[in-house]
Amino acid sequence: QLQASGGGLVQAGGSLRLSCAASGRGFSSYNMGWFRQAPGKDREFVAGTSWGGGSTGYADSVKGRFIISRGNAQNTVSLQMNSLKPEDTAVYYCAAAYASDSYLLHPTQYPYWGQGTLVTVSS
Repeated sequence: QLQASGGGLVQAGGSLRLSCAASGRGFSSYNMGWFRQAPGKDREFVAGTSWGGGSTGYADSVKGRFIISRGNAQNTVSLQMNSLKPEDTAVYYCAAAYASDSYLLHPTQYPYWGQGTLVTVSS
């Protein structure tokens, strides 16, 4: 089970840190990813990390502003979001996929999903 938290309302240029806590065993054996879905749009990839954290990747729209990190001992994955823009407004979801040496960016590759946390960036 995945539980995302940390969303909220922030002004443009501000920062937020999202966290995703995983319950159960074997967290370190899963790739993790963050996705987002804005109203009226498809769910899109934001950031991903491989099971060991050695491979990370980002959508072009967030590269240089967002950082994904994982703590396998704590069963958590985080998304540090800096220099937020109004177009970052969306529901953010964390997701888990079976282990791969490379990060995964397609939603269909992730069988497990959290409930989402809303991020609203005001202009």
